[in-house]
Amino acid sequence: MLCADDYRALAHARLRGDVWDFLDGGSGAELSVDANRAAFDRALLRPRTLVDVSRIDTTRKLLGGALTAPLGVAPIAYHRMYHPEGETATAAGAGRAGALFVASIFASRTVEEIAAAATGPLWLQLYWLRQRAALAELARRAQDAGFRALVLTVDAPRIGKRLRDLRNGFVVDPDIRAANLDPALMTSAHERRDGASSIATHAALTFDQTVTWHDLAWLKGVTDLPVVLKGILTAEDAARAVEYGADAVIVSNHGGRQLDGAVPALRALPEVVAAVAGRCPVLLDGSVRTGRDIFVALALGAEAVLIGRPALWALTAGGADGVAHVLSLLSAELEHTMALTGRPALADIGRDAVLTGERPQS
Repeated sequence: MLCADDYRALAHARLRGDVWDFLDGGSGAELSVDANRAAFDRALLRPRTLVDVSRIDTTRKLLGGALTAPLGVAPIAYHRMYHPEGETATAAGAGRAGALFVASIFASRTVEEIAAAATGPLWLQLYWLRQRAALAELARRAQDAGFRALVLTVDAPRIGKRLRDLRNGFVVDPDIRAANLDPALMTSAHERRDGASSIATHAALTFDQTVTWHDLAWLKGVTDLPVVLKGILTAEDAARAVEYGADAVIVSNHGGRQLDGAVPALRALPEVVAAVAGRCPVLLDGSVRTGRDIFVALALGAEAVLIGRPALWALTAGGADGVAHVLSLLSAELEHTMALTGRPALADIGRDAVLTGERPQS
């Protein structure tokens, strides 16, 4: 296993077809899945020479958490679909690599179990449920367990039209459950219907589609934790996020799984960074596969990146060891890229480090 993509084939071979499609697929014609990757591939690096690169520093602090590299695992539901230990293995692996782990509201291990397995920073992702009491209870449990931030996904008032899941009649196996929520709230996620996705059916029944910016004040009042908004793709929403008290934003199009044809996260990143204007951290997720990709995102203003599918490929193939290894590979590739571009510290990676079709700024 020499790079993150090496884990993909192993995971594909080990997973049941419908589970693989759930992980690998996107919405619609999967235009955004392809566009996310293409945006990184088009970026060109501008190396500087005759720089002392005998020591490279990739460490970063993010919302009070210390990271070996500006890297974390994005929230994805039901890790026990990929490995029997589920999120406890992912958390353990992320901790060994000095990376952040963002657990999903639909984690298949409890927040207390995840916290016990973790040695690195933990954040908890939330969808806005109609049952606010359940949302508040889980947020408080996460704070008590030692989680350091809440991540509200804001680009999913309903689930995107994921054709692979619809064709497969995808359903979450009954023995794999959202361990942090009342089973009665999750019943529809385990009911099979031909031509339907149980994930989409469940979301239609439980997600609150009436939420607006004004509701963020309620969530911020539930705990003392910072609130991060995930799914920001425009300068307008970035500015409003800061206005309404977001402590960080994550530029993301949900890995191409929501609005097909939405702007790639990397393309949206510069305008979001400009709108935020240093008032809160900006992260990015979506098709990060190499340390070079991390470098490009940092050059365009991200303070850290999150990986989704590669972490689950590695979890499938090797449990906690696989997760630790793939994250360490990415960190090492970032360090290597920094050395060869003559930028020995993260602060040296500026907009002048890449060409993306726009004129670089010093």
